[in-house]
Amino acid sequence: MDADKLFELANQAATKSYSPYSRFRVGAALLCEDGSVVTGANIENRSFGLTICAERSAIVSALSQGKTRFSALAIACPDASYPVSPCGACRQFLSEFVAPDFPVRFGGATGGVVDTTMGTLMPFDALHELSTHDAD
Repeated sequence: MDADKLFELANQAATKSYSPYSRFRVGAALLCEDGSVVTGANIENRSFGLTICAERSAIVSALSQGKTRFSALAIACPDASYPVSPCGACRQFLSEFVAPDFPVRFGGATGGVVDTTMGTLMPFDALHELSTHDAD
């Protein structure tokens, strides 16, 4: 699946957002290694700490379905006039499940999209450093 189609699916996922407080919809489309796509949307709560972002929603849904290998992620913010990158919590969460070369695309309603990688979004990821460290 190409990045444009994945981003289109992320935009569609944003229509499922529950965001009555911020009125800022976000959708994510996660391409799994088997070719399937799992989507997620941000789900807010009046206790903002309990809000879940679209990216984490998609990953959790995929993992709950037994999918553990991912090929790409697209994030759409149709209420933004610029590309909105994943928040720090989502970057940390994503890094648990994807490699540094994992492709990420994000964009708003206008202003284009950004194509990057997980390693660029989170360049000093101790998790991957620890996982490759030889036990002495």
